Amino acid sequence: MAATRPPLRANPPAAGLPVGEASTDRIEWIELSLVFLPLSHPISDAKVLTGRQKPLTEIAFLFCELQTREGHAGVGFSYSKRAGGPGQYAHAKELAPALLGEDPNDTARLWDKLAWAGASVGRSGLAAQAIAAFDIALWDCKAKRARLPLAKLLGAHRDSVQCYNTSGGFLSSPLPEVLDRVDASLARGIGGIKIKVGQPDPTVDLERVRAVHQRIDGRAHLMIDANQQWDRVTAQRFGKQVEELNLTWIEEPLDAYDAEGHALLAAMLDTPIATGEMLTSVAEHWELIRQRSVDFIQPDAPRVGGITPMLKIMALADQARLRMAPHFAMEIHLHLAAAYPHEPWVEHFEWLEPMFNERLTIEGGRMQVPNRPGFGFSLSEQARRWTAERATFGRRP
Repeated sequence: MAATRPPLRANPPAAGLPVGEASTDRIEWIELSLVFLPLSHPISDAKVLTGRQKPLTEIAFLFCELQTREGHAGVGFSYSKRAGGPGQYAHAKELAPALLGEDPNDTARLWDKLAWAGASVGRSGLAAQAIAAFDIALWDCKAKRARLPLAKLLGAHRDSVQCYNTSGGFLSSPLPEVLDRVDASLARGIGGIKIKVGQPDPTVDLERVRAVHQRIDGRAHLMIDANQQWDRVTAQRFGKQVEELNLTWIEEPLDAYDAEGHALLAAMLDTPIATGEMLTSVAEHWELIRQRSVDFIQPDAPRVGGITPMLKIMALADQARLRMAPHFAMEIHLHLAAAYPHEPWVEHFEWLEPMFNERLTIEGGRMQVPNRPGFGFSLSEQARRWTAERATFGRRP
């Protein structure tokens, strides 16, 4: 007689589990805002000069503000350059009701819940960037509840991080203006200068790089960024031409998804290779790490889906002993960089400063972790005036 087999039982999906006795708080109110930050003048990098994009004139932000039953609050944001901001905002409006009544401390479970709620549009790209605003707000809330800066909540390795400036080195700025901005950045105490390359004529790039190297004169680090506009041969040749300058890294020399090509360059050149900012998932960054495509990995928390997936990327990068230089959004990435084991860099852009009431401190080439709870930032009245659309969910406590 055949043995009776017990009935198969499926494990309940983690994203659908109800809150239990350990939960002590609930999300009661969420407000989403679509904000457009205007830039003072159009910005161009190599993607513009090769005809692939138009000059950048504004940045779209998706802000999430939330409050809980016990009176805790958090703010987070995602962003998009040129296109995609309204799409992030539209998807976030679909997801927001799923967080009402949830315990704000359950960051990992809530990330999964939001990802499954929008699973038909994937777990990367615009979908992940919409989730990022919620996830970052939840982490901000968690750190504020603990009365700690986020870096301290995560477990900081340092209270300051090396910082480099990018905003002064765009291709839309003539060389004399770039050199003036180098002087201004160094006077402010910034420790590195990054300039854009990748123009149709590489000799023009070479002239600009050498002029900036001469102006710095050993006082700071120098990085260059081709914004994915070279093919493998051009990247190899240019990389060999600038090896004598001892650059800190060459950024995005190839297409963001060419992990194999970046690995070949990393093995071939003495100058370190950096990339990763355009990728929007943990899996995509794992491919860079697996193939040893980078010396500096450059994830962007708002692009990969927030702090929750960013911590997974950091753990993988740590195991590979990679350096890290998170892209843009210094207000968020300063805390994550401070919690990374291997000495990182954080990117300085003054563009976002009008959006917030607070400012970051830079001294001796390093950006200081603020002692304010959470990320340490609150939205300014200017950001409120730049708000194009707003949607509210739940009831404010």
